[in-house]
Amino acid sequence: QVQLVESGGGLVQPGGSLRLSCAASGSIFNFNVMGWYRRAPGKERELVATITSSGSTNYADSVKGRFTVSRDNAKKTVYLQMSSLKPEDTAVYYCNVRYVYMWRDSDSWGPGTQVTVSS
Repeated sequence: QVQLVESGGGLVQPGGSLRLSCAASGSIFNFNVMGWYRRAPGKERELVATITSSGSTNYADSVKGRFTVSRDNAKKTVYLQMSSLKPEDTAVYYCNVRYVYMWRDSDSWGPGTQVTVSS
């Protein structure tokens, strides 16, 4: 019922910036929470940032002050502006959206986009 397409990943030098986008398509129009997770090599997937339908945000301590999550409800898109990137930010970044479908809490994941921070 929901398909997610991420874009904006790539290779960037330490201290650089990237902007990730995740566009949702399908029959769902209201997303309670939209956000980003990441999985670094050899590590578990972890939360990066989320934003609720009312605009409340939540960030991992490791990205506070450097990353900003935002959303455009009309476009069903969530963004992640990443600044002051560090090598430890290297990971596959996954978009996640949560919604109610058939009166049940549901969520969907994007396929992931690679972010590599290296000189």
